[in-house]
Amino acid sequence: MEGELWRQVYALAKRVGKTSRVVRGTYFDVEIIGVYLWSVLHDRPVNWACERCNWSGRCPMKRLPSPSTISRRLRSEGVQKLLCVIEKELINQRPASWCRFIDGKPLPISGHSEDADAGYGRATGGKAKGYRFHGVFDEFQGFVAWTIKPMNANESKVAHELVSQLKEPGYLIGDNQFDSNTLYDLAGTRSIQLIVRRRAYVRGLGHVRQSPYRLKAIEMMTRPFAQSLIAARRQIETTYSQFTGLAFGLAPLPNWVRTARRVKNWVQTKLIFFTAYRHLKTTYNV
Repeated sequence: MEGELWRQVYALAKRVGKTSRVVRGTYFDVEIIGVYLWSVLHDRPVNWACERCNWSGRCPMKRLPSPSTISRRLRSEGVQKLLCVIEKELINQRPASWCRFIDGKPLPISGHSEDADAGYGRATGGKAKGYRFHGVFDEFQGFVAWTIKPMNANESKVAHELVSQLKEPGYLIGDNQFDSNTLYDLAGTRSIQLIVRRRAYVRGLGHVRQSPYRLKAIEMMTRPFAQSLIAARRQIETTYSQFTGLAFGLAPLPNWVRTARRVKNWVQTKLIFFTAYRHLKTTYNV
């Protein structure tokens, strides 16, 4: 499965990266992407993928760049843009769903790490140092919006950034930490109805201005339809379990993946493989 995934994604990279040019350097952007894809797929550092003996079967590339070249070129605008184009191409292979789910997943690292970009925040079983993956999941397309923030970033505030990326109308389901009037308003202006289960101890509405979209959601929660949507929110938890449980999935961050830039590249590549895997699984029923 891993080899088939790499071939599928690398073929897509070559197709969408045909117009890319090398401004300075010897290697094309797609060649840099190909080696990085291989290293992330196998949870290995870049220098491992730069050795031909670590490619199962025949290496499809006639030349392999050095680890320093990979590290430098991964910071370039061309390579970063190509990664985003590959991700969008995979997402757009399926139609958008009318219902999406928003939630976060902690990515803890060692408390002894000197990573200045990481932060301390709430994680499973207590507090931890690291990052948090914030995502909006579409059942058909996959993660249509996401970002990486330090562990201590406020999830409700990050949700504003994610909702601003959404283009399709529909319903957005989340837990009670997203119960914010400003977030309801932002989603409503984009033809998205946010539905959040209210906190158990909340009885009234208080003496502050209430978003009409929040009032609508509260009224909808008295109906079986909205309650079924809230119950379906478990789907994103199941998706996170699948995402982390696959052999090539998002396992705990390796020791060589530190600083926000490297974490973003690593997670984005894992998302690319996960989306490609879901498409293959749907197409071939594997």
